Amino acid sequence: MIAIVYPQFYGVGGIARYLDSYLSNLPPGQRILLVTGDEHRKELSYPGVEMMHIPITSSRFSLIEWSLKVRRLLRQLYADGTITGINFHFPPLIPGLFLPREVPVLLTAHTTYLGMSGRYYEQPLFQSQWGALSLWIKMRMEHFIFRRVRSVITLSEQGRQEVLRYGYKGPMAIIPNGVDLERFVPAPGVTQDIDVLFCGRIERRKGSRPMVELCQRLVREQPQIRICIVGYGDDDEHVKAELGPLPNVTLTGKVAFAEMAGYYRRSKVYVSTSYYEGLPGTCLEAMAMGLPAVVFDFLFYRELVIQGETGWLVAPNDLAAMAQQIQAALADPARAHAMGQAARARLATDFSWASLARQVSARFDMAPAP
Repeated sequence: MIAIVYPQFYGVGGIARYLDSYLSNLPPGQRILLVTGDEHRKELSYPGVEMMHIPITSSRFSLIEWSLKVRRLLRQLYADGTITGINFHFPPLIPGLFLPREVPVLLTAHTTYLGMSGRYYEQPLFQSQWGALSLWIKMRMEHFIFRRVRSVITLSEQGRQEVLRYGYKGPMAIIPNGVDLERFVPAPGVTQDIDVLFCGRIERRKGSRPMVELCQRLVREQPQIRICIVGYGDDDEHVKAELGPLPNVTLTGKVAFAEMAGYYRRSKVYVSTSYYEGLPGTCLEAMAMGLPAVVFDFLFYRELVIQGETGWLVAPNDLAAMAQQIQAALADPARAHAMGQAARARLATDFSWASLARQVSARFDMAPAP
C-alpha cells in the first residue's frame, strides 16, 4: 500500500482536485492510504482508499505540528509493513521536510517556486509575491526535498525543466493532469449566456492584471459582450475595483468544484491570461466541456491547446491579438463549436483520468529500493 501525503485534501485548489480525480479513477487492485488534514472535512469515500485524518488548522505552526505527527505515523506504518512507500505532493513544502528518510518517496511536483516566482522565464512577466529572502528560503526547502526523494512526477515538459534546474538527477516522468470526462460532459441545449469565461486563482502569476486589461478592451470594442470571472485570490481588490463597475462583467468569487460544470455549460469561449501553471486544470475542464480555449503561448499550454484545432495560442501580453481572436471565435460559433468538440476528443485520447491513473499507479512500483 502507498501512502499519499497531502494536508489540504478538502480544499478547492488544483492539487485537491487532482487527487480527487486520481482516487476516483483508481485502478482495480490498487490500495491507497490517504494521509490528510481534517480542516473543512467532508464525507468522501473511494474504493480501495483508506483515509486517515490528522488534526490541522490554517496556521503555519499547525502545519509543522501536523508534519511531525505524520512523520511518526509513516515510520510506524513502514516498520510494520503496512505501507511500502510515500507519494508526497507539493506545495506546501513543510511536510516534505519531515518525511522519514527510511521510506521511499515518489514526489509529485505540481509547481515549483522557481516557476511561481517568475524566475523560470528569462524576462520577468509578473511581480513575485515573495520577497528575496522568503523566496530563497522556499527554494532551499525545495532543494532539500529533491535530494531526499527517490523519483519525481511532473505534469508538463515545463515542470520537468524546472525540476532539472534544481539539480535533480534521479528518475522522472511526465504524467499530465487529467480530467474526468464522465463528470465534465457537455449539455446541448443549455442557454449560453456567458460569452467569455475566466476561471482560476485571482493572482498576478495567474495573469490577473492582463485579465483586467483584456476585459476592459473587450467591453470597449464589443459593448454587449458578457464576461464571467470565476475565482478568488490575493489580487481580488484590484480586480473588483477595475471590473466591478462594469455591467458586462460578473465576478463570482469562490465557487465550489461541484458547481463549475454549470459555468462551463453556459459559456462559449474559455480564456486565460495566466503566466504560470503546473498544468491548468480549468483549461482541461473547459475543453472537456467542449469549449475552445484562447490562452497565452506558454510551454505548459502547448501540451493542451493545438493552434487552430482546439483553440488559439497568443503571444504573452499581446492583448490586442487576444481580443481579436476572442471576437473572431464569438463571431463564428460553428467553428468554435467544432474546435470545442475536437478539444474534448483530444482529452479523451491523451488526458483522461481513466488512463492517467494507471500511469500514476505504475510509478509506485518503480521507486528504487532503499
